[in-house]
Amino acid sequence: MILSRKNLNLLSNVTTNIPDPASFGLPEKVLQFGTGVLLRGLPDYFIDKANRSGIFNGRVAVVKSTGNETTEFDQQDSLYTICVRGVENGVFVSENIISAAISRVIAANNNWEAILAIAGSEALRIIVSNTTEAGIQLVEESIHQSPPVSFPAKVLAVLYQRYQAFKGAEESGLVIIATELIPDNGKKLKEIVWKLALFNELEDQFVSWLLQHNRFCNSLVDRIVPGKPDAKALSALEEELGYQDDLLVMTEPYRLWAIEGDDKVAEVLSFSMADQGMIVVEDIEIYRELKVRLLNGTHTLSSGIAFLSGIDTVKNAMENEQIKNYIAMLMEKEIGPAIPYAVSPEQITAFANTVKDRFANPSIAHLWLNITAQYTMKMKIRILPLLLNHYRLFHHVPEHIAFGFAAYLVFMKTDHQKDGKYYGAYQKINYLINDDSAGYFAGKVTLGDEHYVLSILADVDFWNADLSLLQGFAQAVKTRFEEILQLGMLGALRS
Repeated sequence: MILSRKNLNLLSNVTTNIPDPASFGLPEKVLQFGTGVLLRGLPDYFIDKANRSGIFNGRVAVVKSTGNETTEFDQQDSLYTICVRGVENGVFVSENIISAAISRVIAANNNWEAILAIAGSEALRIIVSNTTEAGIQLVEESIHQSPPVSFPAKVLAVLYQRYQAFKGAEESGLVIIATELIPDNGKKLKEIVWKLALFNELEDQFVSWLLQHNRFCNSLVDRIVPGKPDAKALSALEEELGYQDDLLVMTEPYRLWAIEGDDKVAEVLSFSMADQGMIVVEDIEIYRELKVRLLNGTHTLSSGIAFLSGIDTVKNAMENEQIKNYIAMLMEKEIGPAIPYAVSPEQITAFANTVKDRFANPSIAHLWLNITAQYTMKMKIRILPLLLNHYRLFHHVPEHIAFGFAAYLVFMKTDHQKDGKYYGAYQKINYLINDDSAGYFAGKVTLGDEHYVLSILADVDFWNADLSLLQGFAQAVKTRFEEILQLGMLGALRS
C-alpha cells in the first residue's frame, strides 16, 4: 500500500503522526522553490507542525524547476513521512510524522501559468527557496519567458505578476526567505532581483513596490536531512510503518531555522511559534557563526583525520576515543574561543554539546568522504578566519587546528590522475579527491614532502595570507604532517 490521502484511514501504526483531514483544505500561503529533502525536512516540517496546532493554517505550493516529472509527488498526494531519529539531550528520539504541508508540486517547465496564477492569490504570503548556492546568480534574461531560466528571474516574474494583480497595493508584498548556504543570502537575492528588474526595464512604480513592500530575509538552516535511506533501511522502515513511501526522508532531532526579520516578518511567519527551533530575530549572525565554526568547522577539520583513520561515518568516529576527544578539545579549547563574533562561553558549551549529540547519532550514516568534498573551499571559509583570529587573540599555535590542517594536507596529497580526476592514496586507503583545487595540489606534490607543506602554507595567492608567518604554525603543521606519514593517523593523534 502506497502512502496517499485515500489510504490514510487504513493506517494502523499508532506510532505514526497522521495529519488531520482538515489540513487538506488549507489555503496555499507559501510558494516554495525546490523539492529537496532539506526543505521538506525543515521549513515544511515547521509548517506542518504549526498547522497541527492551528497556528499557521496554510500549505505549501512547490515549484519544481528542473525536469517535467512530478509523478512521485502526485501519486502520494504530496504526502511524505519524516522519520526523526537521533540523540537529543542525551536521550534517543524516534518519531514518524506524515507531513501534509505540501499541497502540490508544479513543474515550471510545463506549467508556468499555474505558478503565475498562485502569484495572484490573496492567500499567498511567503516565498521560500533552496536552489543550491549556484541558484542565486545574476543571469540577464527576460522574465516574460515561460518559464524564465534562472531562479531570481522566476522570483521577479512572480512578483511582477503579483504587482499587476493587486495594482501595487502595499499589503500585497511578500516575505521572501532564501535558505541557500551563502552569507547574506536574502540580501544577495534582493540585489539580483532588483538588477533584473532594471535589465527588463520594468516601470519605476514596480521597482519602488519591489524594494519597499517585499521583505527579503537572510536565513540560516541547520538540520541533517540525508534523505531517503538505502534500500535495506527503507524496507525495514516501511515494514515498521505499514506502507510504501517513495518520498520518505530521515532527519536528526536537532533543527534550526534562524530568519533575520522584525516583528512584521515574525507576524507573517506565525508558524515560528510552533517550535523553539525556528527563530525570527533582527540579527542571526551569532547562529551562523556557531554553526559554521563549531559544527561545520569541526566537521571539516575532523574529516581528513577520521577518513584516513579508516573510519567511514561520523557516528563511528564518535566511538573512537581518540577522535572523540580530539573533537571535544578542538571545540572547547580552540574553535569556541576563536569565533570571530561575541559569543559567551555558555553559548559555546551549549552548542558544542548539541554538536556531540548530533555527531553520535546512530541513525544517520554521514560519510566522512562526502564531508571532504570541496575540502579546500571549506578550509578557507570555515577554518582560516578561526586560525587568524586565534593568533590575534592568543599569539600561539592552536595545536588541534594545526593537526587538522596537517591531515588536510595529507588527504590532498595527490597520488595519481585518471580521466581528469585526481586520486589520493594513504596506507591502504585509496580515494577520489573531490576538490576544485586538486590540480593545484598535484603540482605541489612534485616538490617532494620536504617542501610540500611549507610551499602551500606560504602561498599568499592561494590563502590570501601567508600562513608561514604565523608564529610556529608552519613548523607545527609540518611536524604533524610527517608524523601522520610515519606513524599512521591514529599513531600521530596519540602523539
